[in-house]
Formats: sequence, C-alpha cells, structure tokens
Amino acid sequence: YDEYGIDQPPFVIVKADAGTYGMGIMTVKSADDVRELNRRQRNKMAVGKEGMAVSEVLIQEGVYTFESINEAVAEPVVYMLDNFVVGGFYRVHTGRGADENLNSPGMHFVPLAFDDTCVMPDRSANPDASPNRFYAYGVIARLAMLAASIELDETRHEMEEAVAA
Repeated sequence: YDEYGIDQPPFVIVKADAGTYGMGIMTVKSADDVRELNRRQRNKMAVGKEGMAVSEVLIQEGVYTFESINEAVAEPVVYMLDNFVVGGFYRVHTGRGADENLNSPGMHFVPLAFDDTCVMPDRSANPDASPNRFYAYGVIARLAMLAASIELDETRHEMEEAVAA
C-alpha cells in the first residue's frame, strides 16, 4: 500500500471455500476482527451456500471498489468466452461500502452496454465513455485470465509431482 500510495487500510476477504451465494463472507482489517467475533458473527461465518457447514475458507486480498452508479458502490463483472470479452454488467449495492462484498441481498445489476466490439478504445471520446470503460475492463479481464491460466498450469505440474511421489 505504501509503495503504490494507497491511503486506505489494507484488508482481506475471508469466505467459504465451497461457494457463498453472498453468505459466509467477512471483511478483515486486523487479526482482532477474527479473534473478537461475537456469537452471531461466528454463526454467520459457519454456514455457506445451501446451509452447508463451512469447513475451509479462502483468504483473498481485498481490493477497494471505487466505481459507483448513482452514489451506490458498483463493481464491473465481465463475461468471456475463450479469450473474447462478450458482455458484462455492474453489480451494484446501495447498502455496502467500498471494502465490502457486494454479492449479497439488496444488490442489483446494471448492464454494461457495448454497441461495438470494444476491441479498440475510442480515442475521440472521453476516457470515461462507455466504450472506453468497457475496453479497459476487457483488458483487465484478459490479463486476469492469462494469469489464472499460468497459475493453473503451475499448479497442475505441482499436483502431478505430488501424485507421482
């Protein structure tokens, strides 16, 4: 955070490993947040989607959501087929903050409109114009897919070695 000049406190998201449907998720900014969970908070974290008991959790680096639609926190979701961006939407929540899970009751969706293919940015338009915004999201989505494929490939080799041993 210091290196990149982020003036917000770092945080992680702790969530059920077996899927969530917006349940069994919490924002953690310090170890005390976990140590000092009250009974109600512990019970909320103990149950995941479809009422299944949570036995394992994922800990993900938190990323602040600075997008907003009508003063509500919003996050872009991009759909891809193979390496092609094919659509998307904003997940919007009026009752959540920039460091909270938006995939929870009370959320709604706003389509990410794209009339053109968004393969190239529109240099004549404002950087915040819809086609340019969607283009930027597409670049990030493709980079994330590339990173995930590299990670999966490395994990596959580690798994094969572990099975062979």
